[in-house]
This record gives sequence, structure tokens and C-alpha cells, in this order.
Amino acid sequence: MPFARSERSTLGVEWELQLVDRDSLDLRQCAADVLRLVGEDPHIHGEMMLNTVELVSGARHTVAECIEDIALAYGRLLPIVEPLRVELASAGTHPFADPLVQKVTDAERYARLVERTRLWGHQMLIFGTHVHVGIEDRSKVLPILSALLTRTAHLQCLSASSPFWAGASTGYADNRAMMFQQLPTAGAPHQLDSWEELEGFVGDMVHTGVIEDFTEIRWDVRPSPRLGTIEVRSCDAATNLVELGGIAALTQCLVEDFSRRLDRGEELDALPPWYVNENKWRSARYGMDAILITDSAGTEELVTDTVERMLTELAPVAEELGCEAELESVRATLAAGASYQRQLAAAKAASSNEAAMRLLMEEVRAGRPLSPAEITALVSDGIRPGPVAPPRRPSRPRH
Repeated sequence: MPFARSERSTLGVEWELQLVDRDSLDLRQCAADVLRLVGEDPHIHGEMMLNTVELVSGARHTVAECIEDIALAYGRLLPIVEPLRVELASAGTHPFADPLVQKVTDAERYARLVERTRLWGHQMLIFGTHVHVGIEDRSKVLPILSALLTRTAHLQCLSASSPFWAGASTGYADNRAMMFQQLPTAGAPHQLDSWEELEGFVGDMVHTGVIEDFTEIRWDVRPSPRLGTIEVRSCDAATNLVELGGIAALTQCLVEDFSRRLDRGEELDALPPWYVNENKWRSARYGMDAILITDSAGTEELVTDTVERMLTELAPVAEELGCEAELESVRATLAAGASYQRQLAAAKAASSNEAAMRLLMEEVRAGRPLSPAEITALVSDGIRPGPVAPPRRPSRPRH
């Protein structure tokens, strides 16, 4: 299983968007029509569900370049969805859509997945953010993958945006994580010691008919041999460009930091599988209030304390990578609360999950998380959707 050559710490970002009916605020099954009108565009893709489009950056050196790709693709979508009375929004789940009435894209790989997984596969009404980071040496991939698992729960908490399922408040910050792991090849990755062991695992899965190729392994963190990257898939879909950039920057900095430690001959810490699974559950359940296990010794710390320390420790790495502004923007989430907290606040204030959906529509337009005071004002005004406009982009750092 060859691992493609890629430049170190280059990155790509994938962002899944919901297609929302402007009148009912429910999901619209119109991705096929939208994509037909878009035509060939390397930055706008279809996904498993017909209520979804995915915006994909190119392989870039900086987070700002990735966000620019995605913002421009978003802008190209606007004149296409406007006549359809469709809004673009994003979050890990929709606040009230019925998962059992959603339509699956007519493609063999998706039909095969639904046929095998039945009810669970059919209701994968979930939306994510994926970040690829280039690895220049295949021998680094698995040690960095295991090291990332000491921090992926923190990324999961920051991005948690799926408190609702089929209109019900689940009590979870990240219900998407609970849903997605029902698929047989999803969830926390196996921590393997060598590339040959990974090849043996994949060979066994293909031989026994579990998968047809490596892309059907849907781990929270996985190698992407075709691209020469590590792909972090544990995050809910960001609701705005500022938080999308923050998650991408934090991921890029973590990978580069671990790569530098390997260059210095250091051994990277790795959590035992039971700690990884426990952290995933704690982050899904408690979000920004989670107390997470931070190392193999079993040290525990409130997620926000660890994130604050990470932002300080990774600042020099971010400066060298050119993503210091985007890394610093993570503090916007710390200040405003994660998306699940903002959605719950809007729904509670208006006594309606529709308010959470309108909040998502407002945030994608604003391009940033809204503060508690702004949410209160919007709820009191009815959070009425206005004209669709491009999201505001975060300012690019000067070098």
C-alpha cells in the first residue's frame, strides 16, 4: 500500500454544508440539481446524502489559502441556490430534520453501505469537517496518528455542534460522534506499530469483504495513502469560517509539532485504547465541560485549560506555518462557547429548535461565532433570515 509523496505540513480542508429550505428551514434533497448547475468544480463535491454539498480546498501551504478556496467556492454556490430558495448552513446535525426521510445519493458505494448497515447506514444525517495534513515520511504516519489521539477529543469538544437529533435535545454536545461510530469501520482508529501491520490489516479487511479499498475505513483519524496525508475526521462541521480556520490551524500545528519531536528523536506519547475511547465519549457527552485524559499516565484536565495551554505552546509553530491569526481565533470559541452551547441557548430562548437553525444560517453569513448577547438580540428579533450573502473571511496574517 504505497504512501504518496506530499510536502510536509501542507494541508487541505473539507467542509460539509447543509442545503436548507428557506421557508420550512428543513433540509432539501436537491444536491443533484445544485451540482448539475455548478458543473465541473474541483472545490464543490457531492456527498452521501442529497441534502449535502461539500466544499474542498486545494492542497495549500497555509490555512488562509484553504479558507480562501472554500470562501470562493461558497460564493460560487450562492447564485445557484438563491433561485431554488435554498440556504447554506452547517453543523454536525440539523436541529430538527427527520433522519429517516433523507435520500441517499445514487452511487454504488453508498448503496452498498446502506444495504450492509441498514437502519444505521440510512440515517447518517451528519455533517463533518475533515483536515488533511501532509506527511513527508511514511515512517512518521503511525506515531503521529497515535500522538494525535491524545488531542483529538479536544478538537471534538471545540467543534461540537450536534446537540439535537430528529428534533430532540440529546444531552450530548456531539451526537454526531455517537451516530457515526455505529458504522462498522468508523470510530477510534486501531493504533498499529508499523506500516506493514497496517497493510496486513487492510488486506484482511479486503479479503473478508469488510471493505473494497482503504477509503472505506472511516476512522476518526486515518492515513490517506493516496494523498500522502494524515486526515483528522473527528470534528463536527464548523458553523462558520472563523471556527473552520481555527480547527484547521490547531490540527496543522499539532501535526507539525509532533513531526518536529520525531525529528529530535523523541518518543511520542500515546494513550491506551481504553483512554482514547473514554475521551471520545466524554467529549461527545460533555463538550467544553469535559475533563479529559491528557497522557498515558492518566492525567486529567478540564478541556478548556488544556486548549489554553496548547494555544500558547503552539504559537511559535503557528507563526512559522503562517497560521497564527487562525490559531488565535480558537479563542473566539472559548469566549462565545462551542456551537452546541450557542444552539441550545437560542433554542431555549425561543422555545423552538427553529431558532437554532436560524442561528446556524446567521453564523455562516457572519463568518464567525455569534456572542451570547448577539444570540439574545437575534432571538428577540425573531432571527429572520435575510438575503444570502458571502461569509466574511478572517483577515490574513502579514509576513
